[in-house]
Amino acid sequence: MQLERLLAVYVLSLLCSLPVKGQSAPAPAFPPGRQTRPGWEPERLPRILVGDSRRFLTDRGQPFVPMGVNYFRPGTGWAPQVWRQFDPDATRADFARLKELGANCVRVFLTFGSFYTEPGVLSEDGLAKFDRFLVLAEEAGLYVHPTGPDHWEGLPQWARGDRYAEESVLTSIETFWRLLARRYRERNVIFAYDLLNEPQIGWDSPAMRQRWNIWLAKTYPTADQLKSAWGETNNPIELGSVPIPQRDTFPGRKLADYQRFREDLAEEWTRRQVEAIKSADPLALVTVGLIQWSVPVLLAGPSQYSGFRPQRLAPLLDFMEVHFYPLARGFYEYTEPEDEARNLAYLESVVREVARCGKPTVLAEFGWYGGGKPTIDEGKHPFASEEQQAQWCRRAIETIEGLAGGWLNWGFYDHPGARDVSEFIGLLTADGELKAWGKAFREIATRFHDHGLPAPKPLDRPNPDWDKLITDRKAVSEFREKYYQAFRASRQ
Repeated sequence: MQLERLLAVYVLSLLCSLPVKGQSAPAPAFPPGRQTRPGWEPERLPRILVGDSRRFLTDRGQPFVPMGVNYFRPGTGWAPQVWRQFDPDATRADFARLKELGANCVRVFLTFGSFYTEPGVLSEDGLAKFDRFLVLAEEAGLYVHPTGPDHWEGLPQWARGDRYAEESVLTSIETFWRLLARRYRERNVIFAYDLLNEPQIGWDSPAMRQRWNIWLAKTYPTADQLKSAWGETNNPIELGSVPIPQRDTFPGRKLADYQRFREDLAEEWTRRQVEAIKSADPLALVTVGLIQWSVPVLLAGPSQYSGFRPQRLAPLLDFMEVHFYPLARGFYEYTEPEDEARNLAYLESVVREVARCGKPTVLAEFGWYGGGKPTIDEGKHPFASEEQQAQWCRRAIETIEGLAGGWLNWGFYDHPGARDVSEFIGLLTADGELKAWGKAFREIATRFHDHGLPAPKPLDRPNPDWDKLITDRKAVSEFREKYYQAFRASRQ
């Protein structure tokens, strides 16, 4: 299988080098940002491929475990101004330190403000900075995982609509990806494209109301069929003007239909952007960084479910990504052993469900605070030591290392002024001192580099009744407790 995969990559690379009728000639042999650099040599980083259901490998047949961070620097405001305050010298030094800590990948946010203020036009200034960023990463031997476009550095008026349901916004973002992927299709240094950080389908917008009624008309050709399905035979319903269900709608067919409609929007949004990227670079890997309540095992209510159902998205993506923070009982404060156990069970339940899609799964954001007392929430959370942070992060990796195939910590540095746990979440302090978690990260990254991923262990766990969980708040609590009991029993 490996030989066949490598051969396929070689054939595809030849095909991609040929001009297509109606399109411009292929990109020049010198990648952007490299052609004017003295002593330029072809990049030495091998291309990353999807190996099997858990693993990545290089096009040289070597295993690859993505280990790294989400990259932003302290002292650049909140949200961090990655590109408006881009410092090449500081970035070079950061990359050298990351390499020393065993990292091989950095996830970074692309933004509307620096890259795409005008629909259909990529900013030359932003591209020049990203070109430089890629060169620095190549020199350090790090892969880059671009994510976006997002709002970190401002959001133009045209992009403030519903990016999931409003056609003009969606079309413009497709164009963004097509242009970006075409420009960088020669660059092995790009590990994969992440469509968006933690996408979530909203509950109501003018564009969603219109699409909801189109969806209903296709699903139920007559009003009588709709009323019968919803058990509302005595209520007047006029197709074309059916309102969106209330957030607290009682569990039943109406709410289930609306959740299915939201999943359809998420699937279409994903498909269109993947197709845009692949049309420009068929070899590019594509994923999307799912928020943890894309798996509905902890929800404040059905409306919190993101609509991005992993099983529906997996056929469109090359691999899966999910984010996780320990919120099983609110903000984790390291106070009770049971709190740690419940959060580890919660983590496993989320990653296990994503991994069941049969594609490699990367925990693309994780971590927690340590080495200080947070100032957020009016300073109500207790001090946590660096050792407590390192213990939580180590146990989080160990809990899912039979399920996941990569880990990216949220943040390289602590970030003073952050309005969340980023304040004390880094591998380094804001002053660049190595933290206990940074030392543990280096040990774990070295182990994966030297020995690869451990073999998966069989898990005797309950499987979620998905459609029930996204409509019934009580069912969510019951499933989470059932999962926790199975998790605890397996550790006794």
